[in-house]
Amino acid sequence: MSKKAEASVEADSLIPRGRDWHTVTVRGIFILLAVYALYFAREFFIPVVLSFLFALTLSPIVRFLAKRGIPAPLSATLLVVVSAGAASFGGYLLSGPVIQLIDEVPQIGRNLTERVEELRGPFDLLMQISQQIDNVTDTVNEAGVMKVAVQQPGILSQAAGSLLSFGTTTAIVFVLSLFLLASGTLFYEKIVQSFSSLSDKKRALRVVYDVEREVSRYLLTIAVINAALGTVIGLGLWVIGMPTPFLWGVMAALLNFLPYIGALATIVVVAVISVVTFDTLGYAMVAPAFVIACNVLEGQIITPLVVGRRLELNAVAIFIAVAFWSWMWGFVGALIAVPLLVVMKVFCDHFESLQSFGNFLAAQQTVEQEE
Repeated sequence: MSKKAEASVEADSLIPRGRDWHTVTVRGIFILLAVYALYFAREFFIPVVLSFLFALTLSPIVRFLAKRGIPAPLSATLLVVVSAGAASFGGYLLSGPVIQLIDEVPQIGRNLTERVEELRGPFDLLMQISQQIDNVTDTVNEAGVMKVAVQQPGILSQAAGSLLSFGTTTAIVFVLSLFLLASGTLFYEKIVQSFSSLSDKKRALRVVYDVEREVSRYLLTIAVINAALGTVIGLGLWVIGMPTPFLWGVMAALLNFLPYIGALATIVVVAVISVVTFDTLGYAMVAPAFVIACNVLEGQIITPLVVGRRLELNAVAIFIAVAFWSWMWGFVGALIAVPLLVVMKVFCDHFESLQSFGNFLAAQQTVEQEE
């Protein structure tokens, strides 16, 4: 057979035919429909996904207490009630600093403008041109061009609607998490009952337990590390003299669920507030430098040492996941993107047909160590 014929045969073997085209088409349609459903039904899916992640985070504690004779419904109720109380109390404490920060945004903007006044020299010409264009536009409008203003909902109505939606979502998360934690092994029993043969039952049970154990341990560990990071940053900024250090500590803890992006956002915000707060630029850099040191210590030493290298993720996959879920579900989607990616990676590692995708999600260093 000639080389041209061999190449033609190899090319033909790579092209899906018949039933293969049907399978690819069905899978593509299913993925599109799933994305469509997740986007337009996000009010339903967001609290459900948050409930499962929250239940997975607390499940190691429930399991630990169950081994010591405390029933799962009792421990789950106590954990959920304590978590809800802590979240409510934290929200109450944050409400004052947040309202104060919102009121001070114009003043912060003016102070920041004054601090960077010396850096605006090269942009003065552009600003003058922009001002002249605005003046010309105003002249044209005054000459008879009709202005159309779209009336927007009032600020109070928007805030009330957002607060109501947030309260409803939070209530659903805590209630559904309580049922998931209190159900014990009922969820696993239903999964096992869906298989017919004993070997499939054993394999399904092993996979479910392994995924649940690894993911729950990871989520609980990361939550504890982020809480400790936020506490250290809050205390350090309080010692430095930053205003509302509790707010920046909570922000650092929440945004640390976003690798790279969260730490960068925290550093930028702390730097801006520090610049407009302190008189000298040298002392103003102490606060962001402290935040950088804490994030480097946590990201490069503490988290790899505690969590291990096995669940490290590919940076490209992280950015794609954060971009996708933030587009789907906004800020909440960005926060849960990495935990969902970890769930997907652990699940793929337990199935041979999905291990190649799991290797793509893994960090390069982890893949080289396994080889």
